[in-house]
Amino acid sequence: MKEFKGRVLAAGNYKGECIVSHGGLNTLATFQSSAIKHAKKVIASDQNNPDLYGKNITGIALILPQTIGSTTGGMVLQVICSMKINPACLLFSESIDSLAAAGAVLSTVWEGSDIIVIDRLGKEILEAAKSGGQVEVKEDGTVIVY
Repeated sequence: MKEFKGRVLAAGNYKGECIVSHGGLNTLATFQSSAIKHAKKVIASDQNNPDLYGKNITGIALILPQTIGSTTGGMVLQVICSMKINPACLLFSESIDSLAAAGAVLSTVWEGSDIIVIDRLGKEILEAAKSGGQVEVKEDGTVIVY
């Protein structure tokens, strides 16, 4: 068990499965296909991210370094949150970029989304957590990796 503390952008509590991505999350490439198809869950469609590609990420905690991609990243995040097919948590080892942060905040304000977003957890979380493992997230920004 290892504990990390980060900066809270969207608070909440979660206990469950995580998926770790050692590469950045390209929000457009990952979420767009599921959004266009009006899917009932997100199957990550970014072929350039082998840690996520082809995996169901709806309702699961994503642990990642940062987001990457186009200026539509925040909008795509807001869309999947409005569809209620978003990951449970976005847990960043580094600082979140302003576009993804805007999408997350707008999702909670406009959509009533329950997405949890915490950044600045430190690079060590990427090694401590394992895909398929369990994490506990607390609304004060504490993340416990089991």
